Amino acid sequence: MMGPAHSLSGATAWLGAGAVAHAFGHSMPWPVLVAGALICAGAALAPDLDQKSATISRAFGPISRWLAILIDQLSTVVFNATRGRGERRRSGGHRTLTHTWVWAVALGAGFSAAAAFGGRWAVLGILFVHMVLAVEGLLWRAARVSSDVLVWLLGAATAWILAGVLDRPGNGSDWLFGGGPEYLWLGLPIVLGAVVHTIGDALTISGCPVLWPLPIEGKRWYPVGTPRFMRFRAGHWVENKVLMPAFGVVGAGGAIYALGLFG
Repeated sequence: MMGPAHSLSGATAWLGAGAVAHAFGHSMPWPVLVAGALICAGAALAPDLDQKSATISRAFGPISRWLAILIDQLSTVVFNATRGRGERRRSGGHRTLTHTWVWAVALGAGFSAAAAFGGRWAVLGILFVHMVLAVEGLLWRAARVSSDVLVWLLGAATAWILAGVLDRPGNGSDWLFGGGPEYLWLGLPIVLGAVVHTIGDALTISGCPVLWPLPIEGKRWYPVGTPRFMRFRAGHWVENKVLMPAFGVVGAGGAIYALGLFG
């Protein structure tokens, strides 16, 4: 899928998670619901950091472009080192390592640890990165015609405001893991965003190796996906005319229920 659909699906997934949490008696305070939805929207772009032309690879100027090259090389090395007998060597790493559940969990765990033990500036840094990506994904039309600096300023302002709201007593800095380190939950929307991204790509023609390194039909990088007749190309009308409106409706419903407006 393309960036806007990935971001919208990420926000929808977190709002849905909020609805589930509410149903099981662990309701999210509204700042957690809002912040998590934006983080998840940004994190849903992150797996494409293995591709130089992706939105996330352009989002932070030379830094993200350099990082994209590094991740692409790392992904290529890991693929070639772990490929099954029926898999050919690759010279590029797109849709390999960063599109697996292993990467999603490792990324989320790393960010959770940084948020919980790195102090306020670590939290602000994590929020800033994901707010910028959320702007790039959810407000992509405006972001394309704006300068990078304006997008960064909007991301920084949003991160600062959210951190200030979350820090207030009862607003969710210790949500879910009460009694433990604050902001330990911050990795959850990051994991969810990455997983939702890979599921979205599994709907497209080439599929996605979500389950690596589990061997399937003799392949470590088996491209998991829906039945062939149900797949579509990225940017297809199914994505823009069917899935994105559906994400909007489901997300709105999830938010309403998560906030307890339906009891």
